[in-house]
Amino acid sequence: QVQLVESGGGLVQPGGSLRLSCEVSGVIFSLCSMGWYRQAPGNQRDFVARVGSAGTTTYADSVKGRFTISRDNSKNTVWIHMNSLRPEDTAVYYCNCWRRDTNDYYWGQGTQVTVSS
Repeated sequence: QVQLVESGGGLVQPGGSLRLSCEVSGVIFSLCSMGWYRQAPGNQRDFVARVGSAGTTTYADSVKGRFTISRDNSKNTVWIHMNSLRPEDTAVYYCNCWRRDTNDYYWGQGTQVTVSS
């Protein structure tokens, strides 16, 4: 059974930082292209960042220069380090594994990030 477990969310003031973690089990992690998505109330789930199995990264324009995604294949873990947080970054953040070979998608349960003074 594939499991993705996010952690690290919370309440932070504008301009602050948070690091989210996602630990993956039940799948060969190195075969996953790992992504972070977010969903604010009343909105669709939006792409935030992705890191391929070889480390290639892509980011949404709204987070470029502020967020950094990384992974450690030996720990089956992906992180997203979020700096200069803004109120509009408030959302539930979801971790995603995309198996390119089978085109399967797996999702975590999400972790809440709230940016507010």
